[in-house]
Amino acid sequence: MVSVGVFAGLIVAVIVRCVSGTDGQTRALIDSKQRSVFQSGVVTILSKSHGDRNVYPSAGVLFVHVLEREYFKGEFPPYPKAGDSSSDPITFNTNLKGYPDRPGWLRYIQRTPHSDGVLYGSPTAAHIGKPTIIEITAYNKRTFETARHNLVINIMSTEEFPLPYQAEFFIKNMNVEEMLASEVLGDFLGAVKNVWQPERLNAINITSALDRGGRVPLPINDLKEGVYVMVGADVQFSSCLREVETPQNQLRCSQEMEPVISCDKKFRAQFHIDWCKISLVDITKVVPVHSNRPDPGTGVLPDIGEYNPPSESLKSRDYFADFLITLAVPSAVALVLFIILAYSMCCRREGVEKRNMQTPDIQLVHHSSIQKSTKELRSMSKNREISWPLSTLPVFHPVSGEVVPPIHPDSYETTSMPLMQTQTNLQNQIQIPQQQSSGKWYS
Repeated sequence: MVSVGVFAGLIVAVIVRCVSGTDGQTRALIDSKQRSVFQSGVVTILSKSHGDRNVYPSAGVLFVHVLEREYFKGEFPPYPKAGDSSSDPITFNTNLKGYPDRPGWLRYIQRTPHSDGVLYGSPTAAHIGKPTIIEITAYNKRTFETARHNLVINIMSTEEFPLPYQAEFFIKNMNVEEMLASEVLGDFLGAVKNVWQPERLNAINITSALDRGGRVPLPINDLKEGVYVMVGADVQFSSCLREVETPQNQLRCSQEMEPVISCDKKFRAQFHIDWCKISLVDITKVVPVHSNRPDPGTGVLPDIGEYNPPSESLKSRDYFADFLITLAVPSAVALVLFIILAYSMCCRREGVEKRNMQTPDIQLVHHSSIQKSTKELRSMSKNREISWPLSTLPVFHPVSGEVVPPIHPDSYETTSMPLMQTQTNLQNQIQIPQQQSSGKWYS
């Protein structure tokens, strides 16, 4: 019976919000029927876009307006291929008339150019009685043509606004466009009503988790973005909803564990609720905060008389003091430092003669003898004869068997000589010296 009442309430809401141009008596009759049904069902406002029209959402109640691609296709030329009319990619742009964006309470979403667009939001009491004109522009990306319609939103007041008890649920396995569907939203509100048991239950607002700072999920395992759904009722929160406030469940939430909620099975079949993120607010106990804002005034500057600009003739100024500070003083300091450095480097040198005069004679004699001995040893090492190393002695050619002259680094350029001589390049041949048994060399 509850689901029947929810479905009846949704149908009546659609009928009422789609009526435009009806007289006041007919609208009053339908509103009275709508109010009688809503007292036993769930309230939400739905409408379909069919041209320039008026809609009448209520303050504090979720408003959903669907922009159907099928309707806007009639504004564009037909698709050339028969049966493929649904292939036209159409996107929508919505803005407040005369402004580049929508009102702050109104959001818009369209997942792909081949899906319908949805306007949704929850108007507040500040917007009551102020008609809001939304310009809807449809773009056909195949023909690059556009179609524009106006949607006039007339926000009405309700007797039960605002409902005193409000609960916000975070549903993990839903995207916002999926939750905005009338069937899905009706099922969720029906489940909440079974748990809460209120007389009046309204969907107040729906917000995507991405608008709350959530991250875009990875495209694996059919992950969803998540959606926040706020509902309001006229009775106290049920004991099931209060279970999340127990110390045991608070401890489990702090440890990133799922709390134990007795009524979770009533949602689990279709909705996966993160009970650690549920928010229960009793607005009757909320202390209003009043900020003392300054008076903005009229925006007109007071009259302080005529403006007297400075005279064009400027007074002469003496720059000698500035010159002394910026150039003369640093130059004088640099000059003093240069003189001190020059005196230390040039005038304080001892010199060789002064050093020798202060050095004892015996030390000078020792130093002179060591220096002479060093020079003599170096000159002798240049003139001494040493035996040639074995690597420089003549060797046999591995092919012809003839003697190959040694390659001495003093007379040959080793970088240009080949590692192995050929038979045709054996002009400078010498005999290998042989050694007798007595130890003498002969050739």
